[in-house]
Amino acid sequence: MATPFWYNVALALLKPVYQRRIKQRAENEAQYQQECLERFGPFQPVKNSNAIWFHVVSVGETNAAQPLIEHYLKAGHAVLVTNTTKTGQARAKSLFLKAPYEHLFQAVYLPADQKKLVRTFIEKYQPKLLALVETELWPNLIDQAKQLYVPCLLINARMSEKSAKGYSKVPSLTRPMLQGLDQLLAQDQATLSRFIQLGANARQSQVVGSIKFDIHAPEQFINQAQQLQQDWSLADRKIMTLASTHAPEEQKLLSVLKPYLLQHPELLCIVVPRHPERFDEVFAEAQKLNLRTQRRSLEQNIQADTQVYLADSMGELWLWLALSQACFVGGSLNEPGGGHNILEPIALNVATVVGPNYFNFQTIIDEFVQVDAVCVATDAQQVAEQLIKFVFKPEMAEQVNARAQKIMQKNTGSLKKHIQVINQYL
Repeated sequence: MATPFWYNVALALLKPVYQRRIKQRAENEAQYQQECLERFGPFQPVKNSNAIWFHVVSVGETNAAQPLIEHYLKAGHAVLVTNTTKTGQARAKSLFLKAPYEHLFQAVYLPADQKKLVRTFIEKYQPKLLALVETELWPNLIDQAKQLYVPCLLINARMSEKSAKGYSKVPSLTRPMLQGLDQLLAQDQATLSRFIQLGANARQSQVVGSIKFDIHAPEQFINQAQQLQQDWSLADRKIMTLASTHAPEEQKLLSVLKPYLLQHPELLCIVVPRHPERFDEVFAEAQKLNLRTQRRSLEQNIQADTQVYLADSMGELWLWLALSQACFVGGSLNEPGGGHNILEPIALNVATVVGPNYFNFQTIIDEFVQVDAVCVATDAQQVAEQLIKFVFKPEMAEQVNARAQKIMQKNTGSLKKHIQVINQYL
């Protein structure tokens, strides 16, 4: 069933606005031209046709799909990854556009969801399968994949109550789109129920858990962290990371952490903002508080008197987590928030704190909260106090980590189930 007329008219009207936004956030003309070429055609030259096509929005979804993409690259399959955000594309390239996979791997932006553009893109790249990751649903993309006989799967699918309400307001768009999926692999029962209520085919939908649990820190970052620990003399430092933060989380947290940083010279706070366009803004906040701050982008080292280290680089979160004893996962203190993935610090045995607004990861986080394997703080003050407890009382952090590892072990296995379903279409 074709997408509604009003949807296509709306897209056509919004196209100039979209192009203007791309121009605003591009660092230079070459970057702008490249993004326009990938979003609106004629597209990049095809590296490998008949690739397995994964569409991931941003960094979080790219990280979630990492073990799956890796599996197929290792098996010798060509993989095409499309992203919606610049940070997502940078992450995908940093993970896979290197030996031994570079000849099999290509990452480009997803074209704007206009029928003709999407059709041209699919005809040009000729993928053997399209796997949409989490909640990345585009009506014309799914419609054209179906028309061109490309199997379309929604994998590691999640749907919050809030998102479901939004989708339910446009049934003429949502229902046919979900009916166009060949398979829907949901993270949990609540997600599955929401999708079926919105129109997904129950016979082609199942719960297989979250591949996020099948996560492991890349070896290179663990080795790099060990090297930095020596090079920068970090063995005696008490290190906490504020990961994937949004405004105004950094300002609030650094303000309440300042007294501790002044009192304990061995304390170090690594800040990893979620969005690169905010790096300078976060540096300015640290300066306003008179905290001694070094920057990764300037290739500065952590000195003996460094209080804040601004990790203003792309794709290195694993490295900073590997250096830490405690971590706050951002996007959960601010409003409306939604939170980010807690499984990365947990995979590295880093005691983890989140704020109260984590609805994007509700099911996953709740499971840890039930057994005190993650700490939920109500405000910045509480986050700071909890981080300080974890870094100064290692036995407390160890107990939390032990409980968290039990949950990780219990939930692994989703990757294998995803592979079994995907292989049916190859």
